[in-house]
Amino acid sequence: MHYGDDRPDALPHSPFKAIIAPRPIGWIGTLDPGGKANLAPYSFFNAIGSSPDMVMFSSEGAKHSSTYARERGEFTFSLSTEELAKQMNITSGDEPSGVNEFEVAELEYGTSVVIQTPFVAASPAALECVTLEVRQLSDRHGTLTDNYLVIGEVVQTHIKDEYIKDGRFDTVAARPIARMGYHDYTTVTEAWEMRRPKR
Repeated sequence: MHYGDDRPDALPHSPFKAIIAPRPIGWIGTLDPGGKANLAPYSFFNAIGSSPDMVMFSSEGAKHSSTYARERGEFTFSLSTEELAKQMNITSGDEPSGVNEFEVAELEYGTSVVIQTPFVAASPAALECVTLEVRQLSDRHGTLTDNYLVIGEVVQTHIKDEYIKDGRFDTVAARPIARMGYHDYTTVTEAWEMRRPKR
């Protein structure tokens, strides 16, 4: 099977997000113009470079997170884990402007060091980010879409001590969750190592 713009009847729901999976969840914290905290999960999220460390998230629509990240020039990322899955899902609700999702999900603030925006205190790891660029994306014809790409540089990293093992962040112990397609999620429960070939 293959298709372009016209998806066949055999696929009533787009498989795109199920194919590009699993996708880490960017649990993005921002501040609105009045300084009230905002928190929302984004599955179009990833690391895009190191030295300096850089991350991105993409918003389908000019939602609060992308708008506030542009206006305030900063945002935080908190690792979304199996233990925090219920709270993460609560913060995915389409809340009106001015509603504090930290409070709705009963999450405590983690205090940032370099920026003002809080992160999720209960998360095993969090990143403070300075916004580098917010761009409305165009399609292949040059037509603007309703997708907004946010790129940030990591300026401070927070890790709970119990997740550091032998000098490394213990990802398996943290049990991060990731988004797949439809309403599906997965949990990181094991790791295996493979080194690049030497030339």
